[in-house]
Amino acid sequence: MLGLLLRVLPFWVREPLLIVVGAVFGARITYLAVHDQDRVAAVIGAVFLVFTAIRVRLVVRALRARRNPAPAASADGAPTDAVARAWAQAQLTAPAPAPAPAGAGLPPGPVTAGKEPNPWGQAVAAVAVFAAIAAALWLGPDVLPSDDDTSTSRAASCSDTEDEELPAVYGRTPRPVTGAELCEALNRPDLARLLGTPTEIATSASGTSNTAALTDGKVAQPEAEVRFDTYTVNLSATYNELSTAQYVNLLKIAGTEGEKHLRTLTVLGRPALLSSDPTMKIEISLGDEGSSGPVQQGPLARTLSVALDSKDRGGSYDITVWSESGALPDDGVLLGIAEKILPTIPLRSVR
Repeated sequence: MLGLLLRVLPFWVREPLLIVVGAVFGARITYLAVHDQDRVAAVIGAVFLVFTAIRVRLVVRALRARRNPAPAASADGAPTDAVARAWAQAQLTAPAPAPAPAGAGLPPGPVTAGKEPNPWGQAVAAVAVFAAIAAALWLGPDVLPSDDDTSTSRAASCSDTEDEELPAVYGRTPRPVTGAELCEALNRPDLARLLGTPTEIATSASGTSNTAALTDGKVAQPEAEVRFDTYTVNLSATYNELSTAQYVNLLKIAGTEGEKHLRTLTVLGRPALLSSDPTMKIEISLGDEGSSGPVQQGPLARTLSVALDSKDRGGSYDITVWSESGALPDDGVLLGIAEKILPTIPLRSVR
């Protein structure tokens, strides 16, 4: 289809389009190649730029030929002035054509040649049309909503957490982040894509402004949770005095670092820790007797804990992901979620 269009389009439309396409793609691919140090992409970008240079040279030669037309030549290279004089003499000696009867057609008169299209006008129009099409394709997904594009839509809302009464600890300075704010940060339109399931839509989203257990309400611990068909993501913040380094030492002393599959790293310039823990499974019967079963271990969950600040003075953000099937995404998924979500949390929550 593209080849057919290129053959049908006039020269002064086709060539500017090829120049624009080659220049844009060549410059973009070359930039990415330099940024990512990709030799293959560098070769592809160079091919586009060379192709563009050839088309530019072709257009320049065509413009020069139009401005300075050369005298026509015969097959053996000699000027065709003699041929032109002989043709003119033959026209003078040829019998004049009979006049057409009245009313049979237009009256005889000089025939004027049609005006030749302006090549500059055609080139500018072609580039303008191409720019409009490119802008429509580039901005279309952001301007026009699509029913099939579920990666940028979120069915669940966090609005039901706005009227929650905050515990007294949330009135201190600096004020801890609330569950509603964590929910807004976590319930991103691209969260499903970050999880590796771009076609899923969030089925529920909630946030609560809790306090940590066994602290008599003196330690804020808000959390938010977004559920999908495949994964559930929980985001919480703990404002205690326990640093990430101290927490790692405690796990090593308890001898549970192997069970938790610990991995220390740095995220956004802050100390971080990856660990695994089983979730808790509680069965509650809604029958007449209202009995419930014992607490059992649920599927394994993977948690990324990131210090509240780069100095690791205590407290952390915890991003936990699990699924009913027990399958877990790669650690890189949690890192990608943290790098997208943590910068959007209000700065007043960082001490």
